[in-house]
Amino acid sequence: MKKLLLETSFSKIYMIAMIIITLLILGGYFSYAMFTVSKEKGNAISIVTGNLEYRLTVDEEETNKLTVEPNTTKTFTITLSNPNNIKARFNFYYIGSLPTNVKAGYIVEEGINVPPLEVGTNLEKLNTAGSSNTYIIRVSNKSNSQVTITLGVEVGLDYNDLSLKDNGHLFEEIKTTGPVSEIIIDNLENGDIYDDGEDTFIIGEDPNNYIWYSGKLWRAVSVNDEEKTTKLVTQWGISGVTYNVNNNTTFEGSYMEEWLNDTTVDGFLGNLRDYERFIKLDSKWNATMMSDASKPESTTIVEDPVGLLNLYEYTMSYSTTDATNGYLNIGHRWWVLTPLSSSRINIIETNGETTSTTPVNSFSIRPSINLKPDVKIVDGNGTEEDPYRLEGDNDTVSSGTLLKDRYSGEYLTFGTGENNLYRIVSHENGSGTKITSAEPLKDSETFKTTSFGNSINYSSSNTIGSFLNNEYLDTSNGYLTNKDINMIEDSTTWYLGMIEYGDNYKLGKYTDSNMSSVTQNTTTSKVGLLRMGELMSSQTDILENNTAYWLLTPFSDSTVRYASYNGSTFGGELTLELGIKPTLNLKQNVVITSGDGTKTNPFQIELQ
Repeated sequence: MKKLLLETSFSKIYMIAMIIITLLILGGYFSYAMFTVSKEKGNAISIVTGNLEYRLTVDEEETNKLTVEPNTTKTFTITLSNPNNIKARFNFYYIGSLPTNVKAGYIVEEGINVPPLEVGTNLEKLNTAGSSNTYIIRVSNKSNSQVTITLGVEVGLDYNDLSLKDNGHLFEEIKTTGPVSEIIIDNLENGDIYDDGEDTFIIGEDPNNYIWYSGKLWRAVSVNDEEKTTKLVTQWGISGVTYNVNNNTTFEGSYMEEWLNDTTVDGFLGNLRDYERFIKLDSKWNATMMSDASKPESTTIVEDPVGLLNLYEYTMSYSTTDATNGYLNIGHRWWVLTPLSSSRINIIETNGETTSTTPVNSFSIRPSINLKPDVKIVDGNGTEEDPYRLEGDNDTVSSGTLLKDRYSGEYLTFGTGENNLYRIVSHENGSGTKITSAEPLKDSETFKTTSFGNSINYSSSNTIGSFLNNEYLDTSNGYLTNKDINMIEDSTTWYLGMIEYGDNYKLGKYTDSNMSSVTQNTTTSKVGLLRMGELMSSQTDILENNTAYWLLTPFSDSTVRYASYNGSTFGGELTLELGIKPTLNLKQNVVITSGDGTKTNPFQIELQ
């Protein structure tokens, strides 16, 4: 809002003018006197009067109320239009304080503007103009009660200036292009960052720091003040392996370090998209032993492309002493990098608190990487529904692209009804694409469970294998269509190597950790299960109503590995009733017809 003040003097009396127009919209059609002001020589003031008429609509209804139901996120289309030819600049804002746990103000897409008319409105938002200005915004209500936000509109007479309300303006434009290190920090509120002198950390319950890269949803954790690299961690655990042998908690040389930096199809790094382009390969990971969450000395530094967050980095993610409030608390049990002692490693528990365990256990893995300083954000606003997208990973997937050329973690539509979402695991057989259901199978919104069978070795004739290779493939049961079934390879080799406490993840497929030969304990069938240590095993991105599910890796002579709902991997008796995640190989000539591989827009596929 522009204010004009003309002072008085001894010899002259100057006119004092203050022009303020604050239009608190109550809905409907309004007309206000409007003044455009120009200064002329000799301090003379020329005031031209005109009428500003406008109409405010929310989702095509004349109102200024934004109502959002409990624990939901809603988008609104807001339009301000004016039939006159007065040039002005405006901004929306909310009246009063926002309710607790409500976030407003993020533009989902830029304003859609009709070009200015010769006779008509010149009403603008920032650098846009038109006879109407339409914006789509998102409001998130994370409280347990309905909330209503009241809009106001502020119009500035001086075309070049518009003051904003102290209580915030609803349209807070989000930068969507530029280096990751700049965009991530610039788009956050001051209370969501903390600089410890070396790194600027992102803190809070749910800041807008989501990034989609290589088929996985990540959170930006910090930006290095000097190098301008950005540290990421996966939002969810994506596998689970034994950390190391008993009484050896050193990260360097551990099974964990191997799996994270394994460039073959069996590990993590080799399944990332163009990792040499995106990731700082000589990243330094502070694996110094810590008994508390204070900033560690740099005693033990390991240089790798991929690592884990250490305990200090985790604790920096929440702004209070209550760890349950931090955005990195996901309700799962997961590994951090930091040893507590020579025999125990710190982990994050399901309640967000820190505890410790022996390295022979298997918990959820949330890999961490450092993006190079020249990696750029090109789209998105950092929310979970619309995460930031990276240049080079935001390509439009053209119709006819082979599925076998896509990346682990990407989503595709496969199957029917409530069981129609799958994810790419890998391209283990070299020619096709291994996929698995995004969630364990459901029947009428209830997870289907089964015992494993009478043998620790999976086969098409044991209990769970018989179900997958018969009932699951029968179209009358509603899991798949004939079109789906025709895309599946008729026979896949499933590796049944045993992984006991303290064993390397490689033993699930190979005879030894050097991978000199594959295990002889195998079976063949059309449909199988994930083995321990594969990508997307021990993985879940939901918390409510989830269930543990079977893997096909034997744990002992009488038990088989299964993935808990919280990402841990245990050995279970064969008679346990657990969930089922079908895993299968699609043929090499399966092509993508549409979609971008995200959860909200999965690939649509067909047989070429």
